Amino acid sequence: MTDTLSYAEVIGDPIAHSKSPIIHKFWLEKLAIEADYRMFHVKPDELADYIASRRDDPHWQGCNVTIPHKLAVMDHVSDPGDVRASIGAMNTIARTESGDLFGTNTDAGGFFAPIADVPLTGQDVIVIGAGGAAQAVLFALSRIDVGSVTIINRNVLKASALLARFGLKGKALEHGSALPPARLLVNASALGMKGQDELLVDLSSLPDDAIIYDLVYVPLKTKLLVAAKARGLETIDGVSMLIGQAAVAFEIFFGQAPPLEHDEELRKLLLA
Repeated sequence: MTDTLSYAEVIGDPIAHSKSPIIHKFWLEKLAIEADYRMFHVKPDELADYIASRRDDPHWQGCNVTIPHKLAVMDHVSDPGDVRASIGAMNTIARTESGDLFGTNTDAGGFFAPIADVPLTGQDVIVIGAGGAAQAVLFALSRIDVGSVTIINRNVLKASALLARFGLKGKALEHGSALPPARLLVNASALGMKGQDELLVDLSSLPDDAIIYDLVYVPLKTKLLVAAKARGLETIDGVSMLIGQAAVAFEIFFGQAPPLEHDEELRKLLLA
């Protein structure tokens, strides 16, 4: 790869754990596209300078945005799809044909893809977290007419405000509270991620048909998913959403849909 190739990247703090380069490089190779995908460590106080430098780089096609920049990045790019008013967080920055930078969000679609066939209308849901990923989850849930939504978060007031924002009925609880019964539990926080605090929840109140969906993918077998499997519950790991949101971003960056027929091979690569 040379510096004259078009490229995209993923930014965050931390970033070394990211599997996005594996996914995008896999697709680029399968499609024989002459381009690159990288990771770049950007601390919160470096975000404005990062965006400014990439804005002037004609080879840069855009970036995926991960913790903790999904909210702050909205102040640095245009918002043609009014993401700020809908999901309230951006995870993808790209260029228009005229070279202007705009932001969008592929998390909501990526989150929903693995559960699209699950009948969740009128079903109760628990969401852990209230950051950018949680907002994408809540946005998706608001579009499928779920029942009551319980948000578990350190800041209960913030969580309550998100319920109102997305027009969801439910309640906000602090960490450590007993979980209400629910058909779906989603961990949309960083808890349980490598280097972060563990997510400690008691799943005993959930029904036997509950689905446990952990957006964390490092480690892939989180303690939450291990506990869920020990109870015989259905589980969905973070790789499912990771591939789903990456597929939308890839087409934005490189102008071609990714070859999803190779998903099984890609998943094995990610789990190696």
